[in-house]
Amino acid sequence: MTASPGPPARSRRWVSPRATALGQIVGIFRRGGGDPTSISGAGTPGFVRAFHTPTGPATLELVLRPSDGAVEARAWGDGAEWALDGLPDLLGDRDDTTEFVAHHDLVAESARRHSGWRVPRSRLVIDALVPAIIEQKVTGQEAFSGYRQLVTRFGAPAPGPYAARGLRVPPSAAGWAAIPSWEFLRASVDPARSRTIVAAVRVAGRLEQIVDLAPAEARARLRVVPGVGVWTAAEVAQRALGDADAVSFGDYHVAKNIGWALVGHEIDDDALAELLEPYAGHRYRVQRLLELAGAFRPRHGPRMAPRRHLPR
Repeated sequence: MTASPGPPARSRRWVSPRATALGQIVGIFRRGGGDPTSISGAGTPGFVRAFHTPTGPATLELVLRPSDGAVEARAWGDGAEWALDGLPDLLGDRDDTTEFVAHHDLVAESARRHSGWRVPRSRLVIDALVPAIIEQKVTGQEAFSGYRQLVTRFGAPAPGPYAARGLRVPPSAAGWAAIPSWEFLRASVDPARSRTIVAAVRVAGRLEQIVDLAPAEARARLRVVPGVGVWTAAEVAQRALGDADAVSFGDYHVAKNIGWALVGHEIDDDALAELLEPYAGHRYRVQRLLELAGAFRPRHGPRMAPRRHLPR
């Protein structure tokens, strides 16, 4: 992926001793096809994303070189060095699979086929938490639309050349806190979710510190925020903390899909917990490997209609 001319970029080249499936690893950071904080495209090896770091906003461009498996990164903005320093974490270098054992043929096959996928660790809690809250118990279409509207209106042009292509940095913690309640409503984010966002960003400093905690303790710290439940904490842990065990309990589809894939019928969360018990420590890994394998149950009914619910 080639960017247009712009401010000088800092750069880094990183080669993992393992295969690196760049798109599979970083794809979960993209919030729908119209996400203004990221750019990617079919048939291109690159991925570009804008975000806030502890040292300021950054734009990060990643390109995989298939010839030697290297990932070449360029970054712009005050947070460029921080973003480049975290490149191995972002691409799952800490993800340890040595004790992972596949107890189902489909899981084993997906692990072989997708050996380049690993659990990422962005180290950015608020960056993952706010969109997860917006996605609480609404359709993906609603959530992506709401996030897009809010970032477009209250974010800022991303550092570097990709701003010309519409790339934007989402609001900072203070920026999210300053958004009026009626602007959330205009973006179809109901008061329960907007209150949760504001409550979270007001303690952003403490929440960002959870990247240094053990995974279970980190998820528990997240759940102290009113309106943040098991599902939301898991969505954050999957992206910000590199937590291979953070399965998405409470999701409308996950338990049903995993049940259909592994035991031939839909199950609920209680049955999912029992089914995944042998995978303790790697339960999210199983969830994601099945998603990468396309193991989704057949859907014969109508799509979920847009609706609002209490946060989870």
